[in-house]
Amino acid sequence: MSSLRSAAHRALLLPVLAAWLAAPPLGAQSAAAEAAPAAGDQGSREAWELPRTAWGDPDLRGTWSYASLTPLERPGQFRDREFFSPEEASARNEAAHAERPHVPGVIGSYNAHWFDKGRVDPSSRTSLIVDPPNGRLPPLTPDGKARVKAKSQRFSGRPDSWLNFKAWTRCITYHGVPPVSTGYNNTYLIVQTPDYVAILVENIHDVRIIPLDGRPRLDERIRQWNGDSRGRWEGDTLVVETGNFSDKTEHRFPSSKGLRAVERFTRVAEDTILNEFAIDDPATYTQPWSAVRSMPRLTDYQIYEYACHEGNYSIVNALSGARAQDRADARAE
Repeated sequence: MSSLRSAAHRALLLPVLAAWLAAPPLGAQSAAAEAAPAAGDQGSREAWELPRTAWGDPDLRGTWSYASLTPLERPGQFRDREFFSPEEASARNEAAHAERPHVPGVIGSYNAHWFDKGRVDPSSRTSLIVDPPNGRLPPLTPDGKARVKAKSQRFSGRPDSWLNFKAWTRCITYHGVPPVSTGYNNTYLIVQTPDYVAILVENIHDVRIIPLDGRPRLDERIRQWNGDSRGRWEGDTLVVETGNFSDKTEHRFPSSKGLRAVERFTRVAEDTILNEFAIDDPATYTQPWSAVRSMPRLTDYQIYEYACHEGNYSIVNALSGARAQDRADARAE
């Protein structure tokens, strides 16, 4: 993992942080993002002091949102542009939160109240990915291409068993580590003690309990859906390294069980955590890649139980329908 913690990587990300703090807020930006002091406001920067726990660590406790209208990868129409214009960012925010007509019988046809899409990142970048500089995932290796194709084939067509359904349909896990925002429930609840950090992700209520005491990793033979995480403090930044993923784990981007993730959490304002993450997966990508996003604090938000299995009839109904179609096909022969 040394390549992911290299000076070059930090040299790339620190200017992004500086630009983020210096950037004037967009008109449609969230109040939490606007709360970050501008670089030119010396009085505001001096007035804010990093909150700390009773034992002296930076205080990351609370509920934080990683919802973002900034896509993971830079869209094709912005391939030569690193930043949205203020007008483009505002239009993107407004379009995403506009009310849509309800379409009876269409799954996901909810009104805007039920979505959690966030806003364009305060940096105004056109992608969360900052390395490679083109804002795109690196090219896949031949093995990576083969696995993506095989997975696509397994999840398409008429299902033969529950194994033809993705882990999130089976209520096992949804995002992977680190998560990438979707349409709803893009929320972290962070809890700290002197020896552990626990991160609850709202969707399917996965919890990572991250030791900070330097204990060795689990044996490589022990694989988990969300991997095995270990944390440490580097100055005022919490660094979390995760490996030992199951070969069944599905991230929101192509991955293999050999993936290693490094996440960095830095509280940069009273209501904002800067979250950086780097991915090293040689079996899937031709080079490592990294991304940066802001996470605003949610002060008036209640996380409820994500009761996924209750009322989840999709697999039963899909398999029942597939077998009925098999019988119909057999009669037609």
